[in-house]
Amino acid sequence: MLSRLSIQNYAIIDELDVDFSSNLNIITGETGAGKSIILGALGLILGGRSDSGALKNREKKCIVEGTFKNELLDDHVTTFLKERELDILDELVVRREIAPNGKSRAFVNDTPVNLSQLNQLSSLLVDLHQQFDTLEIGESDFQREVLDALAGNFPLLKTYRQYFSQLQATRRKLDTLREQKNQFNKEFDYHQFQFNELEEAGFKENELEDLELELKTQTNAEGIRLALGKTYHGLEESEEPIIRQLKTMVNALQPYCDLHADIPSLIQRLQSAYIELQDIADETDRISNHISADPALIEKINDRLSLGYKLLKKHGVKTTEELLAIKRELEEKLQAVLNIDDEITAIEKDFAQQIQQADEMADKISKARYAQIAPLEKKVNIMLAQVGMPNARLQVAIKKTNLSDAGFDEIEFLFDANKSNQFQPLRKVASGGELSRLMLCIKSLVATSMNLPTLIFDEIDTGISGEAAKQVGVIMKELAGARQVICITHQPQIAGKADAHYLVYKAVKGDSITTGVRLLNVDERIVAIAKMLSGEKPTAAALENAREMVMN
Repeated sequence: MLSRLSIQNYAIIDELDVDFSSNLNIITGETGAGKSIILGALGLILGGRSDSGALKNREKKCIVEGTFKNELLDDHVTTFLKERELDILDELVVRREIAPNGKSRAFVNDTPVNLSQLNQLSSLLVDLHQQFDTLEIGESDFQREVLDALAGNFPLLKTYRQYFSQLQATRRKLDTLREQKNQFNKEFDYHQFQFNELEEAGFKENELEDLELELKTQTNAEGIRLALGKTYHGLEESEEPIIRQLKTMVNALQPYCDLHADIPSLIQRLQSAYIELQDIADETDRISNHISADPALIEKINDRLSLGYKLLKKHGVKTTEELLAIKRELEEKLQAVLNIDDEITAIEKDFAQQIQQADEMADKISKARYAQIAPLEKKVNIMLAQVGMPNARLQVAIKKTNLSDAGFDEIEFLFDANKSNQFQPLRKVASGGELSRLMLCIKSLVATSMNLPTLIFDEIDTGISGEAAKQVGVIMKELAGARQVICITHQPQIAGKADAHYLVYKAVKGDSITTGVRLLNVDERIVAIAKMLSGEKPTAAALENAREMVMN
């Protein structure tokens, strides 16, 4: 609910503050007094285009600020604020500033926002109806919401949308799997060839590294044998073998064991060295006897390494383990091709069940919508006659389409202004005034069922008077029982229904003219309405008529 509108330095407005009631607010005033200027200023905080030429004083900035009661904000507004990390306070303050250089800034609760964000928020706060505007009544989303509101479909739609969201997730998963399968199928033969090549090679863990070592051993066999032979000769077969020398040393020290305390330990160490060197000599002899160059083995190793090097280079790796890892990965990909069909079949089954569930729920929603078409058409057409459009007719058309998050209905409001039986979509044939009055009729029917923002009507009374104007006032009064309504009007019959009546006037301030707004008391309202009936100097009959309008 718009509780306060403040305007500074805009057009012919120096400074202006208006406090609105929560019900029906009527704004009247002479032509040219500045009613449209107030709406123009309001349009700035709704995201409208700014123009430095609109500044009254070119040396000061223009500020327009709207204050909205926070406790009356709906969930959509609260969600908007939370998603953008904007403060949620007792009051929601939307401000627009225009500097003398033409630069514009917007704020929500003193936090800067861009115009796109301001537009999104304002659409949740204020519904402004002006002649020649593109009104939401011509949009299919709003038309569908009207039927859903009348049908009480919103709780069922909330549940349906959860089902539909799951359905969409399953569809995306199924599409992904099918795409994977197509990709797998394209690569299957190549992966199979690579796997068969590695499988046929049959490399074991660390095999290439072990073969490289074995090849080095084979190619250096003669040198290894010579070195081993020399070692063995020095230990066992030279003129004075090291092992025999150690034994001689032990024998030489043995007689003096008891004569010196350190000799036994020396003998012990020499005996240990003797045993160790004897063992080394035996091992050296054994190894030497088994070392020999085998040309056939060398050729076999070279062939094996050649195959291994070729595969390492092909796959861009350096070790046997990396090659085996590639083999395991290829095996998994080949297995995935075999498994993916089973997975696709299972998900297709789930998807079919989910479509059936969503279809059944959408059908239930659709039937509830169909049930409201005739009553809506009847009520709206009666109301259209009441508001001065006796020849106008509304017709609701529903066509079944693909499932969406709103069901499977495509809804179109069709309009015939002249009983021609040639119904066309609203957005193509209805004039601005017709759309405004039609919107008033429809929104009055769904005001208690939909989250409607503050409704502002301008020029809704164009082309009507008398009983039709009175009926517009009656409808507005009923609508204002559920939602805040602000209406700029020239019709006394509508002004008489106000909960709060504001007069826009021009005043001379110094050498300039400025616009002012004031809330009228009962007596002032009677005079203002009487002037609307009979002119600047109202007659006694006009005053009495005005009094009756206000009191009733």
